Amino acid sequence: MVKKICKYAFLALVLLFIYIPIFVLVFFSFTDTKVLGDWGGFSFGLYRKLFTNSHLMTIIGNTVLLAVGAGLISTVLGTLGAIGIFYSKKRTKAALGFLNNIPVVNAEIVTALSLALLFAMLSGLSIGLSKTYFSLVVAHVVITAPFVILSVTPKLKQMDKNIYEAALDLGASPLRAMMTIIIPEILPGILSGFMLSVTLSLDDYIVTAFTKPNGFDTISTYVYNAVKVPVNSQVNELRALSTIIFLIIIVVAVLMNIRKKEAVK
Repeated sequence: MVKKICKYAFLALVLLFIYIPIFVLVFFSFTDTKVLGDWGGFSFGLYRKLFTNSHLMTIIGNTVLLAVGAGLISTVLGTLGAIGIFYSKKRTKAALGFLNNIPVVNAEIVTALSLALLFAMLSGLSIGLSKTYFSLVVAHVVITAPFVILSVTPKLKQMDKNIYEAALDLGASPLRAMMTIIIPEILPGILSGFMLSVTLSLDDYIVTAFTKPNGFDTISTYVYNAVKVPVNSQVNELRALSTIIFLIIIVVAVLMNIRKKEAVK
């Protein structure tokens, strides 16, 4: 009994350590004060300011558009890459899997600097890729596609290989067999990979800062600049924005857990 109480107490302390800063932010997003920690009465003032601030709305639109676009491209490339790796020979599969894991464990600053230098070199060769929207999308695809492969691969391993071979024996082309047999079987992994890639793109700062065009901001780069130079930025509205992002993540996580439970039943 004592051991059980200690276990739950330790778990509660860990959760409090993780979530107390977030709950403080959420709490003070409902008061319109300039100093975090001063309670000026319950108010939705920060949310009104957030949604009436055209500059912040543009930045949020930029971030969502970039995340969804890069997520879609990463999902397509990552899914095709996972299928290709899965059906490769043993040594090739091992080598490609190892190469795919390098961007995952590699320091993000190394990836960002490498991409920035590559785009600058291509720009010097009269290929205009240095700090353009295209270079930003490519950079986000580079850092998110490997995670899609990692999400799809387990579903491929769970799939019955005989189904695909049976479709080929019955006269289906490889493309049709892939679209009608493999894709439906691995669809949960594809959706998980898409959600993961969108999430990674939404909160990425380092790669974005190194590859984004001048004058283009995402939420992560704007927050950094807002905290760095608070006099010239709407820091208080960021409390409301952070709260909305946190609540959206909670809703998505709950819906995904409910869907998993229903699938198990």
